[in-house]
Amino acid sequence: MASSRRGVPHARSLNRWAQAACAHHAPRGEGELALTIRIVGAAESRRLNRTWRSKDKPTNVLSFPAAPLAPGDKGVPSRFSTNRFSELGDLAICAPVVAREAREQAKPAQAHWAHMVVHGVLHLLGFDHENDRDASVMEAREVKILAQLGYDNPYA
Repeated sequence: MASSRRGVPHARSLNRWAQAACAHHAPRGEGELALTIRIVGAAESRRLNRTWRSKDKPTNVLSFPAAPLAPGDKGVPSRFSTNRFSELGDLAICAPVVAREAREQAKPAQAHWAHMVVHGVLHLLGFDHENDRDASVMEAREVKILAQLGYDNPYA
């Protein structure tokens, strides 16, 4: 999780936000969670979004779970767990989209980055927002985690 691009948070921040999102979903046993956060440009985000979601535009964050979870399951996919770590999956976060959204929503960029990392990790953990009930559950979890990190409610 390295980053030296202007406007992109340091890897330590990305790691702290991801750890906060995982805090209540620790894998069984002594292992740690492993995930990759890739910072991408608009062209790569658009390509990934078109390929995997059939949406021909860049998006803020895409989540690629290491293993599918059963419907309604929330937690670490057990088949990708070892004694040392549990592979959670990958996030692709589009820096230009996150920056634009932060400006448009008049939010501090750092707060929006934190929200995107937390949001993406929750998707990797099996949370979704495909219906109102699931969206309420996921948004409440995001708000709680972000508050623990010192950030305001992103939906207010």
